[in-house]
Amino acid sequence: MRQEYHKNFRKHFEKLSQKIQDKFEERFNLFLNDQFHSILNNHSLSGEYEGCRSINITGNIRAIFYVRENGDIVFINIGSHSELYE
Repeated sequence: MRQEYHKNFRKHFEKLSQKIQDKFEERFNLFLNDQFHSILNNHSLSGEYEGCRSINITGNIRAIFYVRENGDIVFINIGSHSELYE
């Protein structure tokens, strides 16, 4: 499984505090070992993000991704719940 980061994800990620960026790295490593670990709350989305999934980074920060047919992961957005789902 390879991972990619959409330009929109990278743009929003760079605006996050270093603390949140570090937390993403921590959660991402957990994700690599167990995509459905209970802490991540990995779940499918609907609406604008139909076909995508979300994982919890902090209590309010989410990372949105989708899985390609070949199994690669593409992270497309990151931000607070209200920023992502308005």
